[in-house]
Amino acid sequence: MHATIEPGILYFGTPVVLISTVNEDGSFNLAPMSSAFWLGWRCMLGLAAGSKTPQNMRRTGECVLNLPSVDLVAAVDRLALTTGSDPVPAMKRHKGYRHEADKFVAAGLTACASGTVAAPRVAECPVQLEARVEAVHGIADDDAVLKGHIQCFEVRVQRVHVAPTILMEGTRDRIDPDKWRPLIMSFQQFYGLGPRVHDSRLGTIPEAAYRTPDVERARKVAAVDA
Repeated sequence: MHATIEPGILYFGTPVVLISTVNEDGSFNLAPMSSAFWLGWRCMLGLAAGSKTPQNMRRTGECVLNLPSVDLVAAVDRLALTTGSDPVPAMKRHKGYRHEADKFVAAGLTACASGTVAAPRVAECPVQLEARVEAVHGIADDDAVLKGHIQCFEVRVQRVHVAPTILMEGTRDRIDPDKWRPLIMSFQQFYGLGPRVHDSRLGTIPEAAYRTPDVERARKVAAVDA
């Protein structure tokens, strides 16, 4: 028999994303999150509207989605309970957050230049996705208390950087899921992937069949310093 419960969160497990953005003064912000899902070369990111990262994304229209592997868990955890906002918003202050001006230094990670956006990539992350903000959608806008507090950012990836060690042998454009070990957040705790449990019938579909016009759009994006 199943139990009927009322948990405070429904965080069943999604990959951690480190979002890098540019602050008003030109410095960089770096924020961990995991409310993300992917469709083709687009990603939906659920963020607290008043936080520094969504503020930067709305202002600049860009970001980099850096995906850490399990071996970067300590660096990611060092960013927990930190915010680029000064003063610290009341809701975050209540949860124990503190202001951190340089998130890269705090995490022990390295910022490196992107090709199409001003936001930096995280050099240590095996996957780095330069992206543009295409739309911002309200979440729970039907609720008077929650309206305006949560937003879903639709971003379009326009350049993909990956470590050669996670590429499928004999290909140049495919990630090998047996080599890629993303850091997973599940109910506020860190986990990793185990070995493959079963072959998937979906895996028999050529990956090229999923390509969308966004891939062609990405090829036409001018370099940020052009």
